[in-house]
Amino acid sequence: MSNKFIETEKLGNVAVIRLNRPEKLNAWHGAMREEIMQALKNFDSDDSVRSLIMTGAGNRAFSAGQDLEEAQNFDVSDSAVWIQSWERFYDVLRNLQKPLVMALNGTAAGSAFQVTLLGDIRVAHAGVKMGQPEINSGIASVTGPWIMNLMLGMSRTIELTLTGRMMEAEESHRIGLIHHLVAEDRVFAKALEIAQELGAKPPVAMRLNKQRFKEMSAASFADTLEAATRLHAESYASGEPVRMMEEFFKVRRERKVAH
Repeated sequence: MSNKFIETEKLGNVAVIRLNRPEKLNAWHGAMREEIMQALKNFDSDDSVRSLIMTGAGNRAFSAGQDLEEAQNFDVSDSAVWIQSWERFYDVLRNLQKPLVMALNGTAAGSAFQVTLLGDIRVAHAGVKMGQPEINSGIASVTGPWIMNLMLGMSRTIELTLTGRMMEAEESHRIGLIHHLVAEDRVFAKALEIAQELGAKPPVAMRLNKQRFKEMSAASFADTLEAATRLHAESYASGEPVRMMEEFFKVRRERKVAH
């Protein structure tokens, strides 16, 4: 089946998934996430594939995260279904038996920031920004703080969640979220080099190591999804996310008129 929102290819025993909505900064909606999940599962079950790379089309963003045009009119019932869809997406990522390298060609914001952290190795260039700006859209952050706390601890998680600020690549590299910081034109080549190195490792040991990483955070992941359903329902019942997104789209329309 052909994909509409992603591109896939195989480079030897490395499979590549490229997010392909550059006109939307590769922001994803439900249909795009379904394509990503299916590609991940297909490659993970393909014996000729030993490792995976995920990257974005264009040079502006890996992904801007959730497409707000899809989320702007959500109500309480929509938010519950939305969280369920994210649980499926994160389950696919967490259950991968093969290593996943993130080649960050640009900004990774919100849910895209979280997805990059669910990869195994991250390669980026100096222009990449990463962060959890959901509070600026009136959206409660639940899964983001869960994974940031696992990797950074509570103090930095609180600061990033409540400010919603985007970190420059140097900061992300310094605190260990970006493993390799290279020139912009070297990001994919470095990611491919790492993917090939990981793909050459003993596959059973690789699978068991990744399985154990998943097990180590299984209880907190389940608790997080329960909390996400509960807190997003309260958030959307207040009407705040809709009001904030309406303001966002109003400002964007005014800027277009001004130009």
